[in-house]
Amino acid sequence: MQNTFPTVTVVGAGLAGCEAAWQLARRGVPVRLIDMKPQKYSPAHKSPGFAELVCSNSLKAEHLTNASGLLKVELRAMDSLILSAGEATRVPAGGALAVDRHLFSDRITTAVQSHPLIECASELVEEIPEGPAIIATGPLTDPALCDAIARYTGVKALNFFDAAAPIVTAESLDMTKVFRASRYGRGSDDYLNCPMTEDEYNAFYDALVGAELAELHDFEKKLVFEGCLAVEILASRGRQTLAFGPLKPVGLVDPRTGKEPYAVVQLRQENAQATLYNLVGFQTRLKWGEQKRVFSMIPGLEHAEFARYGVMHRNTYLNGPAVLGPNYAVKGNAMLRFAGQLSGVEGYMESTASGLVAAVGLYCALRGRPEPDFTGRTILGALARHVCTPSPNFQPMNANFGILDPLPFKVRGKRNRYEKLSEAAIETLNEVIQQYELRG
Repeated sequence: MQNTFPTVTVVGAGLAGCEAAWQLARRGVPVRLIDMKPQKYSPAHKSPGFAELVCSNSLKAEHLTNASGLLKVELRAMDSLILSAGEATRVPAGGALAVDRHLFSDRITTAVQSHPLIECASELVEEIPEGPAIIATGPLTDPALCDAIARYTGVKALNFFDAAAPIVTAESLDMTKVFRASRYGRGSDDYLNCPMTEDEYNAFYDALVGAELAELHDFEKKLVFEGCLAVEILASRGRQTLAFGPLKPVGLVDPRTGKEPYAVVQLRQENAQATLYNLVGFQTRLKWGEQKRVFSMIPGLEHAEFARYGVMHRNTYLNGPAVLGPNYAVKGNAMLRFAGQLSGVEGYMESTASGLVAAVGLYCALRGRPEPDFTGRTILGALARHVCTPSPNFQPMNANFGILDPLPFKVRGKRNRYEKLSEAAIETLNEVIQQYELRG
């Protein structure tokens, strides 16, 4: 039968773009994959190959008691090119999937360039493409295309710095120490409060100012994050700066003591399900291990599970809820989609997942068929839902169990609960694949 699909333009040959191109092509859709390399390089990229891993070579955990492991199972069920390349080029890394980054890139580049339905081009894209397209140009999107995206979506919909506080799961908090209250009892009790004594505050302060920072890329070193200063930078201005700033206890009474604490760390609800909370005012450049060590000193967070660690780096991403609908489609235009970190997901495999879901959704739209609903019971669906769900404080998100729909029954023990969530996700995805005929 003659192919009747129009050519889809995919801009960006990173993880999301390569996955999107592959998923479309394997379903019979011709693709023109455009990347500015080697004609032009971003400040972080050095290799002409596709799917270049700029930072770590780890694609994170593989076991099913970790959300990253569950995401890999889901990607495998959808025949992900990126995951198969990762598994074929793995290097020893314990329970994680780590890769030889050069072999990984070479394998993906070869697969994409040799596919008969994928045309690859090196061009600098400065405008939104005509016709069906997926834009997956990553966190360092070229300024000219950024301007075009800003004009199309609205300037306020495009962010250039990712200054995000850590996010913890609600169930991991010690609610015998944490209390819910608003200052002076005004309004609803929107915040969870972690009270500190003077000794606890001083111990926390000393650990914070002595903690190790993550290094910035050369192109980030001149950036100034005024208006959202890192908590450790604020603390360095004096021992009492935090106590009179983001940790001020004024108007909050600890019900255990009936008194105002010496300092208070506030947690704000992050999602509609109230399964995730972020640490208010805790944008940080601390290394992730240091965040776990230092922030676990906060009363109530001793055993906190971090769904996302704080980050503070150069990043271009959309305010997804203002721009995107289901399956990463632009509101009002199902033929245009964004994927990768530009869409508001965080991480290698998460970017891959967004490219896959965007491509499958676009494929169905091109056929005039209903788009798949991966639901909030799968990581694929929960990530896509996150980027289009209204939020007053939208932040990019990586895979974690906190974004999944909660189980309809109680399960004792975190490990057992994660296993049950994974079982439900796998069962749901198999049903979605069968219902929407997604085998390709």
